[in-house]
Amino acid sequence: MTTTRHPSAQQLTPASAPEVRRSEPALRGLVPYAIAGMALGIILVKAEVVSWYRIQEMFRFQSFHMYGVLGSAFLTALMSIQLLTRIGARGRTGERIALPPKVLGKGFRYWIGGSIFGVGWALSGACPGPLFALVGSGLTVYVATGIAALLGTWTYGYLRPRLPH
Repeated sequence: MTTTRHPSAQQLTPASAPEVRRSEPALRGLVPYAIAGMALGIILVKAEVVSWYRIQEMFRFQSFHMYGVLGSAFLTALMSIQLLTRIGARGRTGERIALPPKVLGKGFRYWIGGSIFGVGWALSGACPGPLFALVGSGLTVYVATGIAALLGTWTYGYLRPRLPH
């Protein structure tokens, strides 16, 4: 007596198995970004942009160094976005590169959020952006600041639906 088996229940032998195409590991695609991030971290450290002393000088209006760096970064970003928008450049997913219009409302979220961000920056001496560069340069005390930044981000994400945007 023979039994019929469902086709999906058949066992595949190596000879009958369809060829499985091995895809590139997901992490391999991130290598160029990791290299770019490390290069940016080195530049930030060498330019003293992550220096606690430089940040304190900025908040005390004692030095132009940080204002010059931030201003030149702002102008570079502004000109780059304008250029990319005007030539009709597209992102990796195919959509046009453009900044959506801002909804200002009464502006409370901007000055309250900016104030909280600025106070945290002044107290810790570190902007959240270069925290990895600080830790990578051996200042492991900034791990605590990184955890605080993540907790603040999580708290905002949790409270956002309840906030008056």
